[in-house]
Amino acid sequence: MSLTFPFSAIVGQDEMKLAILITAVDPSVGGVLVLGDRGTGKSTAVRALAALLPKMKAVIGCPYHCDPGAVSGRCEACLAKPASARTSQLIPVPVVDLPLGATEDRVVGALDLERALTAGEKAFEPGLLARANRGFLYVDEVNLLEDHLVDLLIDVAASGENLVEREGLSVRHPARFVLVGSGNPEEGELRPQLLDRFGLSVEVSTPRELPDRIEVVRRRDAFERDPQAFVAQWGKADDKIRRTLVKARDRLATIEVPDSILELAARLCIALGTDGLRGELTLMRAARALAALDGEAQVSEAQLRRIAAPALRHRLRRNPLDDTGSGVRVERALVELFGA
Repeated sequence: MSLTFPFSAIVGQDEMKLAILITAVDPSVGGVLVLGDRGTGKSTAVRALAALLPKMKAVIGCPYHCDPGAVSGRCEACLAKPASARTSQLIPVPVVDLPLGATEDRVVGALDLERALTAGEKAFEPGLLARANRGFLYVDEVNLLEDHLVDLLIDVAASGENLVEREGLSVRHPARFVLVGSGNPEEGELRPQLLDRFGLSVEVSTPRELPDRIEVVRRRDAFERDPQAFVAQWGKADDKIRRTLVKARDRLATIEVPDSILELAARLCIALGTDGLRGELTLMRAARALAALDGEAQVSEAQLRRIAAPALRHRLRRNPLDDTGSGVRVERALVELFGA
């Protein structure tokens, strides 16, 4: 079994790590879009977090690893079983890669029409969306994804279900996952419909400071030379993050969001001209998850300001008279509305 680079050992990229942690605390925040240079630890961070998360309960033999205790969101087979028959096991949180050249059948799954016609059995081969249920679906170079796969992701992200229909046969199964996409903006833009499905958008870059670059190379080399010793070295730091995550998940439902914070979020979105109300909803959910990570009982203005740029920068309309970055525009609006 190959070892995963420890989450706590990733140098810098604080905004990316925070965004991924927030979606791990509350998946309803939406996915994370990571834009920036190649080789900046994007895929490493996703896999490191999944390895960091405590194992989850899943029904034994279920290809969608349904939660045996869930009231909803289970597949047809698990729904048909009585509670006493749903034996469970602990499994790692899945992280599934969606390659750019994947076929539609590989992504959504395939129905065996020959078996259905000859034997009268509805046979279904689950795809990548089934494997990603209750975990992470990672798409590298998401801005280069083919249009038909983009349409599929948009539909599934909106409904939380995958529906496969072929020649009068249909299979429906749960497909709820945290969508993590990465890419280089210079190679192309995302379609607005898919861009809107990401809850948070973060920017990463190659470290510019000499000590940071040296430390990145040193840690990566140490990991590749002796993965077991390196993982053990960072075990305590990862355990600390894991405990913080578990506590944050437990207290999330009790975190209060004062009306004053909702007003600040709405005023900020109005000032920035964001379309719809998804900006406010994402701001509220992300700030609440951040408050849970911070161990607070309610969301404060500080948490709202800290998460404002990742929650809103990809929702801004282009202004031909203002060529500053979207993150800078968010920070400028925060200062204008609420002071430095």
